[in-house]
Amino acid sequence: MIKYNVVSNIGQYAELKVAKLVDFGVYLEGEDEALILLPTRYVPPKTQLDDTIKVFIYRDSEDRIIATTLIPKATVGEFAVMRVKSVTNIGAFLDWGLAKDLLVPFSEQKDKMQYDQSYLVYVYLDNATGRIVATAKIEKVLRDVETNYAEGDEVDILVGRRTDLGYQALINNDALGIIYKNEIFGSLKTGDQRKGYIKKVRPDGKIDISLQQQGYQNEVPKIGEQILDLLKKEEGFLPLNDKSSPEDIYHSLQMSKKNFKKAIGLLYKNKLITIEEAGIFLK
Repeated sequence: MIKYNVVSNIGQYAELKVAKLVDFGVYLEGEDEALILLPTRYVPPKTQLDDTIKVFIYRDSEDRIIATTLIPKATVGEFAVMRVKSVTNIGAFLDWGLAKDLLVPFSEQKDKMQYDQSYLVYVYLDNATGRIVATAKIEKVLRDVETNYAEGDEVDILVGRRTDLGYQALINNDALGIIYKNEIFGSLKTGDQRKGYIKKVRPDGKIDISLQQQGYQNEVPKIGEQILDLLKKEEGFLPLNDKSSPEDIYHSLQMSKKNFKKAIGLLYKNKLITIEEAGIFLK
């Protein structure tokens, strides 16, 4: 990942002691006894000398190191999805959750960022300027990170940008994969956090992700149990069958039509349900 130097914990949280009370806030004692201002609007009520306050440290619009009790959407070294608040002649500024927006220079944009659109970015401290910035070139950030995923692994995913093929997704904060659009049932959008499953690891290292657990032997009986439980709650009837649309099935059950058909086929074979034009009935 991109390396960065930490100066007075910049870009990170710190628990700092109150060293001085002033009309416009308090000064906190940072590294090497440096004083860092926490403006009045962020000072907790009844704060006294020598109190310890947990703050986030960054640079304000005048490039001064400053503290805040606001919580950013990501600290230095983290990934997040953020919305573009403005685009200027130096880059795009993202809504970071702080008073000062977060810059993504043009050189760190994979595609030119658009106003009010959301993007997956990585936050880092620029060594040349000492400023906190972000990059949308996630492949560059993860280039040297070693992973060892196998088909079927359950993973945490953060949904990134939409592409012609589907959606890019960050896997466990250490790899990128893709969710193909023809395998998405129901709503999915940039910024969603989901459980996913490694569907395929290609020879070139690219990873395909599924939102559904793969494999008939383990998954279909489990889905069948879910359908049976729901049938019991719904007085023995669901208005779905093998001719229902994938969208209706996903909206009602959060599963693919393929898995639904396999599961009700198994239930029918075991004489637990009947399948009729109106839907499925519990026997």
